[in-house]
Amino acid sequence: MDSPSSPWRGAEPLLLASTSPTRRALLAAAGLAVETRSPGVDERAVEAACLGLAPADLARRLALAKAEAVAACAPDRIVVGADQVLECDGAVFHKPADADAARAQLGRLAGRTHRLHSAVALIGASETETFVETAHLTLRPLAPEAIAAYVALAGPGATASVGAYQLEGLGIHLFSEIVGDHTTILGLPLLPLLARLRARDLLAF
Repeated sequence: MDSPSSPWRGAEPLLLASTSPTRRALLAAAGLAVETRSPGVDERAVEAACLGLAPADLARRLALAKAEAVAACAPDRIVVGADQVLECDGAVFHKPADADAARAQLGRLAGRTHRLHSAVALIGASETETFVETAHLTLRPLAPEAIAAYVALAGPGATASVGAYQLEGLGIHLFSEIVGDHTTILGLPLLPLLARLRARDLLAF
């Protein structure tokens, strides 16, 4: 018997409704054949239409909107959509627009525990399912000078993600405690996703 070249058993590569290089890299590192497609979803418009939703449910709605947008153009494909919502003290945070916004955001998060709600929507074979995983992250108390130094050193990394940090890079210095799966923090909870793909007989083992 020939050895499989990949654990992925789908007729075509998994279609990721995201252009996130981190999410694609997570799937590729797990040996899955994957293609990406921009969903073209206005996240802020979806959020405005979901006023009153709990942050975890908002993440689920955003992930589903992205998956549905791509699945509408590729109805025969297995599509994965994902989104992440950061919540702290009842407020929802977005990617900072610039270095000033990153410094202000980190000032609000410093010394507090925030939650990252990472949602996934899986569409294919006339079946849709969604799930949310949550990680809890605590930033160290940070003086304004420390925040400014981090933002200067991180450069574009300080505005590339919702929390103004990239945990896999310099952002790790900001934290005193992290509770949650690493892939959840990176925006694609891989273990529960793989379990669902396995249940659909889309993985070799």
